[in-house]
Parts: sequence; C-alpha cells; structure tokens
Amino acid sequence: MKAKTISIEADGLKIKGTAERMIQLLAASLFVHALPPAANVQPVVASAVPEIGQPWPGQGGINGGFVHARGDVPAHYLIISAKDVGSLEWGCRGVEVKGLSKTDGLTNTQVLIGNDDERQYPAANACAEYQADGHHDFYLPAAAELYNCWVNCPEVFAQDCYYWSSSQRSANNVFSMDFADGNQLSHGKSYELRVRPVRRFFI
Repeated sequence: MKAKTISIEADGLKIKGTAERMIQLLAASLFVHALPPAANVQPVVASAVPEIGQPWPGQGGINGGFVHARGDVPAHYLIISAKDVGSLEWGCRGVEVKGLSKTDGLTNTQVLIGNDDERQYPAANACAEYQADGHHDFYLPAAAELYNCWVNCPEVFAQDCYYWSSSQRSANNVFSMDFADGNQLSHGKSYELRVRPVRRFFI
C-alpha cells in the first residue's frame, strides 16, 4: 500500500512528502529559528603532534612518545624536559622506601617528596621543583619510563653517564639507565647521577 502524501506550499515553493517526513522538516525548521546563530565560531583543529624526540611547543619539553594506559594511569604522551637538572644523589642510603613502582614515576616522586620526616631525596626534589612553559608537574621517571625514553629517543640524553630512575631496587640501590647502549643497572643511593625530569600530557 502506497504511503499517503501531503504537500505544503509557501512563497511559490511546494514541498510534497509523507506526513512523517513533513513533521521532521517542520521540527528541523523550528530548531533552526529557535537556536541563536553560531557567529564567528571557528572549527576546532587538533594540534599537530611533533615527531618523537622533537620539542613540543607549550608542553615544557620534548615528545618522548606515546604511553598506553596502565592500571590507574590513562594513556598519555611522555614529555621529557629540554635539559637535565644536574648530577645529584638519590638520597637516604640504607632506607627502604615503601610504595615505589617500576612503572609510575609520578607516584614514586610524590611518595619521596611527601615523606613526613627529615629524609631528603635530592633527585626527586629537583624534578618536582622543575618548571617549564607554565607546567609544574614534572617528576623523576620510573625505570620503565626511562626505558621508554631509550627506545624512542635516546639521542636527547647525554651518552656518557647514567641517569637516576625513581624505582628503588633495595634499601641501598636504585635502578639507573645508560642511554648510550640501553644498559640498566642499579647504583648506590649516595652516588651522584644525572637527573632528567619528565611530565605527562594526557590526550
């Protein structure tokens, strides 16, 4: 059975269709007239992601690559500070700090700088104090995050030294990274190794 059609004519324009279609057109017309015009609204254009190892304008450093979601940490880009903050001790040899991770440097740094006694952790403190492009959320990377940096862009790190991670191996030792060959070792907490802050850019 053929659907019954109706027609509407106004100002010389004639529209013909099913009753259902005419109701849809009428509703759409009402919305157009009821909503204010979107004057001077520009389309949102996603900012270009720079190549890995290249500076990311406005993000405080260098694109260290994409990091997939893990546990409670959503997917993000790792931003590496443009420079080291010096050679520093990790701190507190002989003290086993509880709650440190091999993958989550932000939590590690918060644990280290948030201790409620007189213990000092120079490497973590220096990263937490670092600021760039208005960002003040840098931290000492975990061992897995340093390895991610070596896989993606080792050339942005010094090649003649080891870098501290925030991942503790024991009461006396901490995981460290050599960016010349990707060697991961553990050094005594009283050693002075290079320190490079990182931060997360969530997408």
